[in-house]
Amino acid sequence: MSRINADTQLEQWIDQYQNLIYSICFKLTNDYFDAQDLTQETFLSAYKSLAFFDGRNERAWLCRIASRKCLDYLKHSSRRQIPTEEQLLSAAPAPQPSFEQKMMEEAVRQELYDCCQKLKEPYRQVALDYFYDELDAGEIAAKTGKNLKTVQTQIYRAKAMLRRLYRKEDLFDG
Repeated sequence: MSRINADTQLEQWIDQYQNLIYSICFKLTNDYFDAQDLTQETFLSAYKSLAFFDGRNERAWLCRIASRKCLDYLKHSSRRQIPTEEQLLSAAPAPQPSFEQKMMEEAVRQELYDCCQKLKEPYRQVALDYFYDELDAGEIAAKTGKNLKTVQTQIYRAKAMLRRLYRKEDLFDG
């Protein structure tokens, strides 16, 4: 087939089957842009293989090329995937705190412990469990055998007491 005839044949196929080939590609990839690219690749491949086309059932032939292109694409697409920012960040090791940060955290934890120790029972133990050891109210209730509502009330009151203690210490420090 001459180049002019091949070009004319390709134009006819694009005019006649472009929507069909695109819909096949879209159904297989479920991606608008990939389907557009694969539609173009299908017609390019048909153009290159025009010498081998026997002239019978061009619709089925183009559909077969499109489906093979899509299947090849899907088979190899997992290798071409670009990781998202979230995937990259989750794979990166967490930054280690500096010596200064560790010392500041220790100082804050020690101050919290000291303030909790100044509370009277039962608030002292509840404050230590909740704020220092970071247990939730349900865990404290299970540990102490107390009612959950009682523990929640004690946490609320211990928090108010700690807030007052911190304010007093800020007055003395400032």
